[in-house]
Amino acid sequence: MLLSFTTLKRKYNMDIKGIIHVGGHYGEEISEYVQNGIQDILIFEPISENFDVLSERVQNLNANIAGYQVALGSERGEFTMYVSDNEKQSSSLLKPKVHLTHHPHVKFPSTETVEVHLLDDYDCDNCNFINMDVQGFELEVLKGGKKTLEHVDYVYCEVNRDEVYENNALVEELDEFLGGYGMNRVETDWAGEIWGDALYIRG
Repeated sequence: MLLSFTTLKRKYNMDIKGIIHVGGHYGEEISEYVQNGIQDILIFEPISENFDVLSERVQNLNANIAGYQVALGSERGEFTMYVSDNEKQSSSLLKPKVHLTHHPHVKFPSTETVEVHLLDDYDCDNCNFINMDVQGFELEVLKGGKKTLEHVDYVYCEVNRDEVYENNALVEELDEFLGGYGMNRVETDWAGEIWGDALYIRG
C-alpha cells in the first residue's frame, strides 16, 4: 500500500468491521490490520509460492483469518497468470503492456495456471473494506462481487491512467463503477505518471 492503512483509518474515522484482501502477496499488511483491531480477514492469493509464505506469516496472528489460494474475477475458470521476477509483485492475469517500457528491469519470465472464483462465491457479510492489489484486474474483481459491494463501505486499490497491462481498467472506469454503489474517490497517491493507489468511501 502506498498509503498507510493506519493513517487512512484515523484520517477518515473508518468503522471497519472486517477486511477482504485480494492479491495478498506475502501478507505484508495483515499484522497492521490486526494491530488496528480488525478480527475478520479474508485473503485471496493465487500464486502458490506467495500463498505458502502468506500462510506461514499469518498463522500465529490473533484474528479470524481465512486464506484462499485463488484469484478473483468476473468469471470462474482457470486462467494464465503472468508471473514477474520482482518477488512476483507485478504478476497479473493481464499481459503486461506499458509496464514493460516504464519498468524495463521487471521481467515476466514464467506463467502459472490459477483458479479464478467470484468474490460473491464467499461469505463476506462481516467485511466492509476491500483492499485490492491485482495489477490492472480491479474492475473484473469488482464485477464478480456486485452482491458483496452492497454492504462494502471502503475500497482501496491501484488505479491506472494508461494500459499498464493489456485492457486494464482506467481510473475513470473505476470511478464510474464504484460511483454506482455510492462510493467516491477521496484520496489518490500517484506513484508516477501512469499508476497510483486510491481510496473510495461510500457517502
